[in-house]
Amino acid sequence: MKIAISAESTIDLQKEQLEEFGIHTTPFTVLLGDDPKLDGVITPNEIFDYVDKTGVLPRTSAINEMQYEEYFTGLLKEYDAVIHFALSSGISSACNNAINAAKNLKNVYVVDSLSLSTGIALEAIYASQLAKQGLTPEEIVKKVEERIPYNQTSFVLATVDYLHKGGRCSGLAKLGALLFRIRPQIIMAEGKMSPGKKYMGKQLSCVESYAKDTLDQFNNPDKSLVFVTHSMATPEMVEACKKECEARGFKRIIVTTAGATISSHCGPKCIGILYFNDGDKR
Repeated sequence: MKIAISAESTIDLQKEQLEEFGIHTTPFTVLLGDDPKLDGVITPNEIFDYVDKTGVLPRTSAINEMQYEEYFTGLLKEYDAVIHFALSSGISSACNNAINAAKNLKNVYVVDSLSLSTGIALEAIYASQLAKQGLTPEEIVKKVEERIPYNQTSFVLATVDYLHKGGRCSGLAKLGALLFRIRPQIIMAEGKMSPGKKYMGKQLSCVESYAKDTLDQFNNPDKSLVFVTHSMATPEMVEACKKECEARGFKRIIVTTAGATISSHCGPKCIGILYFNDGDKR
C-alpha cells in the first residue's frame, strides 16, 4: 500500500529533509497587513523586518476545509492513503479543518500532533519509517499516537515582544522582561504552550542553561534523532544546543530554521530542542 505522509508548512523542515523523509506539505498563509504571503515563500527575516518597520505583528491564516480537501484529493491521485499531521488543535483551527475535510474522502487519516514546528516532524518521520516497514495506515496512526505524549517540544525566547503584540503577554510582564533581561522557556504540554523556567542575563548563557535544563528534565530520550530549531538565532546559540545534545549521546542532530508562521509568533532568535522522550526505540 502506498501511503503519503503529510503535514502543514508549520513542520519547519527544509526541502532536502522533506525529500529525505518523503513528507508532503501544504502552506499556511501569512498576512502582512492586507498582503497575503505563503509560508515557505516569505522568509522569517521578511517577517522581522515588517514588524520592525510597522510595529504590527503579521497575522497567520490556517488552511481552510476546501483547501485541505483539494490538497488531499491531489495526493490520493498518486497514493492509496494519506496520513496528515496537523498543527496542534490547541493553538490552531487547522487540525479541525483538516479533520472535517477528511470526512468527505476515503483513506485520509488526520493526526492531531499536539505539537508545532519540528515536534510535528518527529511524528511524521516516525510515521514515514513505519510506512516503509509495510504497516497499514491504522497501525501507523495507532503507534504514532502512542508516542505523542512523549514528544518533548520546548524553546526559549529571546524577547517577549511578539507574545505581547499577539496578546499573550501583558505590558507589565513585557516591561519586567526588558528590565531584567528575562528569556522565558515555553513548553508544549497537552497541545498548548505553557510557561516553563525564566532565564535571566545574556542570551547565550540563557540558551546554554536552557539546553542543559531541558535535557536534565526530560532525561529519557530516544537518541536516534533530535532537532535544534531556531528563528535566525546566532551560530553561537545553535552550537551551544548542538554541543549539549552531542554530550548526551544523540546520534543525529538536525538543525532547521523555523518558517514564517512559527517565526511570526515566537520572534527572532528563539531556539528549541525537540525529541521523543521515551527511550531507545530501535
